[in-house]
Amino acid sequence: MSATVEIANDIALIRMDDGKANAINFDMIAAVNSALDKAEAEAKAIVLAGREGRFSGGFDLNAFATLGADGVYKLLDAGAELLLRLYGGPLPVVAACTGHAIAMGTFLLHACDTRVGASGAFKIGANEAVTGMQLPIFAMELARDRLNPTHMTRAMIQGFIYDPAGALEAGYLDMLVDLEKVEATALAVAGQLAQLPAPSYAWNKKSIRKTTLDRIRSSIGAHHKL
Repeated sequence: MSATVEIANDIALIRMDDGKANAINFDMIAAVNSALDKAEAEAKAIVLAGREGRFSGGFDLNAFATLGADGVYKLLDAGAELLLRLYGGPLPVVAACTGHAIAMGTFLLHACDTRVGASGAFKIGANEAVTGMQLPIFAMELARDRLNPTHMTRAMIQGFIYDPAGALEAGYLDMLVDLEKVEATALAVAGQLAQLPAPSYAWNKKSIRKTTLDRIRSSIGAHHKL
């Protein structure tokens, strides 16, 4: 299984671990969605973590190379749906960024409410400009909401890759701790957020983010038309 879930003290810890770069493909998306099903039914807050040294290396480039155009669009749509579920879902979601986060890995960070990152020699950023890929709508819209506006050009148009301290300034992360403390810190933050009144948290989150959610939702199924 490329993602697992453990629930304790009303907190669901979802850990992505494919033994490699935590690439986002259909298997990983299905596994995270299955974990979210359990989390939403049994928990009051969620921590989304990676494996040590890796949060996520982004979409599975091997899948992109073999799926064909229709398959790539379907994978992009599945990724967008997952981001919508995290970004607009009712529960607080805390990212435990346990290392590198590239491309889709950073968009997963954007979709989480609070992002705890690891200090160290890690790379965080959207590298689509460097690899010659066009940014999907969900990437642009989440970046507009979560990134520091003064970093938008450097981060999204020029594809700059940050170290964790730079990622904190740019808005990919909200706090930095030592690698061995990332998961525990994220769980502590999630525990605090779980104490907030759930109905108002869910309503405020969805309402404040409605414009971005609507724009992303309207792009699904239309990547080839943009």
